[in-house]
Amino acid sequence: MNLPPPAPKDFEVASPPTDGISDMSFSPTADLLAASSFDNQTRIWEVQANGSTVPKAAIQHDGPALCCTWSKDGTKLFSGGADKAGKMMDITTGQTTQVAAHDAPISCARFADGIGGAGTMVITGSWDKTIKYWDLRTPTPAFSVNMPDRVYSMDVSYPLMVVATAERHIMIYNLNNPSQVFKQLVSPLKWQTRVVSCFPNASGFAIGSIEGRVGIQMAEDKDASLNFSFKCHRDDKNNVHSVNAISFHPTYGTFSTAGGDGTFSFWDKDSKQRLKQFASVGNSISATAFNRNGTIFAYASSYDWGKGHEHYKQGSPNQIFLYALKDEDVKPKPAKQPLRK
Repeated sequence: MNLPPPAPKDFEVASPPTDGISDMSFSPTADLLAASSFDNQTRIWEVQANGSTVPKAAIQHDGPALCCTWSKDGTKLFSGGADKAGKMMDITTGQTTQVAAHDAPISCARFADGIGGAGTMVITGSWDKTIKYWDLRTPTPAFSVNMPDRVYSMDVSYPLMVVATAERHIMIYNLNNPSQVFKQLVSPLKWQTRVVSCFPNASGFAIGSIEGRVGIQMAEDKDASLNFSFKCHRDDKNNVHSVNAISFHPTYGTFSTAGGDGTFSFWDKDSKQRLKQFASVGNSISATAFNRNGTIFAYASSYDWGKGHEHYKQGSPNQIFLYALKDEDVKPKPAKQPLRK
């Protein structure tokens, strides 16, 4: 297979994190990229029109930063950490305040507007087996919901929220009724869940596992015939790699997968085909994000700990690259041939 040249020809982000990159998120209103890292910081860069980047600010934790997410209006950035604290930066003032707390590391978070008639809220998921809803005007959670196990991944596409925990549990919520689970199921994939990502139209979600497989799941039972799964991130030597990140294109609804094999691909779930595949960057890809209008795809080249600490190479690079998307990379295509099950 003739793959495009190695991706490091893409724009490299200046002054990257100094340790593993855990999460990335673009502002929905400006050309700002945030990335959280095991070096205890969540950083913000401004992306210039020519692809260059300028470091702007950072949120400091007392332990590894595990997740980051922007408010819908782009004025606030939330960062969750292994220090069990959730911190929020006001972009207009540069001030950072603690707005959330758990009894264990905060592994994931999302902003949501209009829950229960409230204004903007932050929803946090933790290894303490809870998700908590935070009204940013008060230091205590509006309410807390117990999960079956440690929360590994979460995503929101209002009103749909999907939470993935250890032991392959999937909890689906309609945020118009946020304290009541809409549906609980076991992952369609046989191995540990690594990531969940909601469709932009909120009709379902994609789920990735450590066993190089992605499941496409509809939220409503009446659409169950559209559910399917497919293999990916496996090499010619039958090595199976983790699917570390799934990101949906904001305009087309197509999506990316990135994995422990150091590759990323773009897919069309509706026609069940891969749109484009890229060669390995030589290191696992730990996080990805599309910018607000879908013209830039950011990916983090950083060890994902999938092979344990014994395979960690001291001084191995942690880099973020920006790929300038072409329309044909991500635009849906008519069905050609089905993905291999």
